Amino acid sequence: MKALAKIQMKHWTFFVVLLFCTPVCALPQSRNDSSDQPSVAPLEKLRAKGSEAVLNLDYEDARRTFTEMTRLFPADPIGPQMLAWTLWLETLNKTRLRQAAIYSSQSFEANSEDKPDPHVTQEFRDLIRQATQLARAHLQRSPHDPQMLYSLGAVETLRAGYELTVEGRTLAGSRDGSSGVDRHREAIKLDSTFHDAELSIGLYDYILGNLPLAAKVFASLTGARGSKKRGLQTLERVAKEGYWERDNAALLLMALYKHEKRFAESLVLSRALAEKYPRNYLFKLETADTLILEAIVERQSSRTAAADTLEKEALTVFDSLIRERASSNASARGLGVIHFRYGEALLVFSRPERAAQEFIAAAAANAADAELITQAHLRAAQSFDLAGKREQALSEYRVVAARPNTRNSLEQARRGLKEPYKQAK
Repeated sequence: MKALAKIQMKHWTFFVVLLFCTPVCALPQSRNDSSDQPSVAPLEKLRAKGSEAVLNLDYEDARRTFTEMTRLFPADPIGPQMLAWTLWLETLNKTRLRQAAIYSSQSFEANSEDKPDPHVTQEFRDLIRQATQLARAHLQRSPHDPQMLYSLGAVETLRAGYELTVEGRTLAGSRDGSSGVDRHREAIKLDSTFHDAELSIGLYDYILGNLPLAAKVFASLTGARGSKKRGLQTLERVAKEGYWERDNAALLLMALYKHEKRFAESLVLSRALAEKYPRNYLFKLETADTLILEAIVERQSSRTAAADTLEKEALTVFDSLIRERASSNASARGLGVIHFRYGEALLVFSRPERAAQEFIAAAAANAADAELITQAHLRAAQSFDLAGKREQALSEYRVVAARPNTRNSLEQARRGLKEPYKQAK
């Protein structure tokens, strides 16, 4: 069982992060015992406002909104649930700023160097505990309430996400993630039209269906069965018929379509999300990432003209992002990530000297994270080596060697000082 859990979690960790735009709870529908609750309308407005703030990466405004939700609806688990969700996403985004990662292009498995802040972890656990207690208290009064079963399952799924991506606790994450999905299945049995509850079910179905054959056979012996096709169909249904979770289903489909090399469908979704949430630069980076992957496939198939067009479009996305953020009051920290990802794209397209300049710009960006600065200098050095600019490369390697070690940066710098970097084939 432990071996199966680890295999499942390798895939679950890869995909669970796609839920980082998922508010992990739907708006409470009408309740039989709502006499102690204010009108749902104010709650709906607060939830919409807070969710929009999170999807635009405005965590401070989201916290204010969800705190107000908790004050007005003290008996409802949604307030602490949404606050915990916001805290988790902000924690992930700080990691993203260090690693220059985006939604699905790089793993978010907890790294030994990423020690979670104990105060943040305690705050997260307190919020989860509060939400769990409120949901269970309601279920004691109304055990067949599909909405509250969904909310309790969502809390468990949220806890699983934190355990996997922040704490690196795979077995605990496996247990909580599976339990959350089971709660959502119960909710669907009680209300087959409750499509929001199918979000985690569809994702989990896809994950199990994506396991290697041997793991699938072993999983079937435990009663766990999945299907990539069925999982995608479920998420597509949520995207069309869900209530609060339509955008979140679109986010998951955006990444899963890309994983399936269905690039055109992924691009439709990433562009739509970028238009709807213009302050979230990550959606545009996701568009660029998908264009890059599609260009690679086209070039490997000797479709040079198509590859060139996709490459040009991807680089245009980076250029426009840099212009937008340079001319607005947008987060300066994100600019470092954009420059870094631009450099990586240019390396993919065999433009190492230009890539080096983007990495240097990433290191010089205002409010850039210390770890990102180190990695940017290292990648600049390697890019200069690939461009045949050995003296510039040595200068950058020396900068890295003088900085604190992060993700094996010192060893790579010392190796680079001894001999020029060669890109793996």
